[in-house]
Amino acid sequence: MAAVETDNKSFVSKRRSSLIAAIFLMATSAIGPGFITQTTTFTATMGAAFAFGILASVVIDFVVQQNIWRVVTLTRMRASDVANAALPGSGYLLSVLVIFGGLVFNVGNIAGAGLGMNAMFGIAPKWGGLISALFAIYIFSSRRASTAIDRLMIVLGLLMIALMFGVMIVAAPPVGEALYQTVLPDSVNFATITTIVGGTVGGYICYAGAHRLLDKGMVGPEHINEVSSAANKGILVVGIMRYILFLAILGVVASGVTLDLSGQASNPASQAFSYALGEFGVRLFGFIFWAAALTSVIGAAYTSVSFMTVFKNGMTDRQRGIATLIFISVSLVIYLMMGTAPAALLVFAGGFNGLVLPVGLTIFVYVGWKRADLMQGYRYPRWLLWSGVVTCALTWYMGALSVSTIFSFLKIV
Repeated sequence: MAAVETDNKSFVSKRRSSLIAAIFLMATSAIGPGFITQTTTFTATMGAAFAFGILASVVIDFVVQQNIWRVVTLTRMRASDVANAALPGSGYLLSVLVIFGGLVFNVGNIAGAGLGMNAMFGIAPKWGGLISALFAIYIFSSRRASTAIDRLMIVLGLLMIALMFGVMIVAAPPVGEALYQTVLPDSVNFATITTIVGGTVGGYICYAGAHRLLDKGMVGPEHINEVSSAANKGILVVGIMRYILFLAILGVVASGVTLDLSGQASNPASQAFSYALGEFGVRLFGFIFWAAALTSVIGAAYTSVSFMTVFKNGMTDRQRGIATLIFISVSLVIYLMMGTAPAALLVFAGGFNGLVLPVGLTIFVYVGWKRADLMQGYRYPRWLLWSGVVTCALTWYMGALSVSTIFSFLKIV
C-alpha cells in the first residue's frame, strides 16, 4: 500500500514538473532580447499609452496558446503532423517557416547574450555570444538534458521576474496612470501591437510549451483540464513579465529622462536601468538581457528541431539532440561571421514570423471546427473557436504587414 502511495506521489510530482516546465519554456521564449528592446523603445515613445499594447498582446497570446496547446495535446501529434493530417502538405510549409524564422532569430538571440555578458563583465560581445552558445550546447549535450533545460528555464524565469520587479520598485512608475491607460489609452498604435505580437507570439514561440507537454506525455482528453490551466498560467507569467518590464521603463521615462533611441548609443534598456540604479543597474540589465537571450536560444533550438521530425519519421531522441547542437552551432557561426545581428536581418525574421502565426493558427482553428476525429471526438469549446476565428483575421492582417517588411528587407539586400 505504501509503495502504491509513493508511486502516486511520484507520478503527481512528475506531472506537476512537466506542466511547470512547459509554462516557463513558453514564457521565457516569449521574453527575449528583442522584446526587451522593443518594450523600452515603445515605452519611451508612447509613455503609459503603451500599456494597451501589452494588454492586447496578452489577449491575443491567450487565444493562440489555448488553441494550439489543446489541439497538440489532444491529437498527440506535433504541430507539423497535425497540419499535414488536416491539410496534406501544409505541415511542411509550417515547418519551413518555423525552422527558418527560428534560425534567423537565434542569431539575434546569441547576439543578445553577447551584449548581456558585455554589460555584466565588459568582455567583447563576440566572446560573450560564443560563451553563451557553448553553454547552451553543453546543456543540450548533457546526459540529463531534459531535466537541465526544465530547471534552467524555471530558475532564470523566476530570477528575471524578481530582478525586474526590484527595478520597477526603485523606478517608482505612475502605476495608476498605467492601469488607466491599459484599458483607456490616449492613443492606439496598431503597428506597435503588430511588432510585439510577432516577436512574442509568432514563429516558434507559440509551439514551445505545447511540444514540451507532448514530449512529457501530458496528452489526451484526460489531461485537457490540466493543459488548459497550464496554458493560462503560462500566459499569466508572460503577462506579468511584460508588464513589470514596462512599468520599470515607464518609471524612468516618467521621471523626465530621455533615452537615446537613435541606435548610436547603448541599448535603450541598458540606459533605463543605468538611470534607475547607476552602474549596478547596467550589470543588472546585463544579467536580465543575458538570461532572456539564453532562454530564447534554448527555446528556439528545442522548438525548431521538434519541427524537423516531419521530414524524418521515427527521429530518435539522440538524432534530435544532434540536430539541436547543429542548429545552435550554425546560428553561432553566422553570428561570428557577421560580428553582430544586422537590424535588417532581424526585421526580416520578424516579418517572417509574422507569417507563421496566421498560417498555423488557421490550421489549428480548422482542426477544432471540423476534425474532431483527430482529437478522439473531443468537443471543442465554441467560445474558444470563435475567439480563434477573430484572432485569425487579425493575424492575417498583421501577416500582410509582415509581407511589406519582407519586401523592404529584400530591397535593402
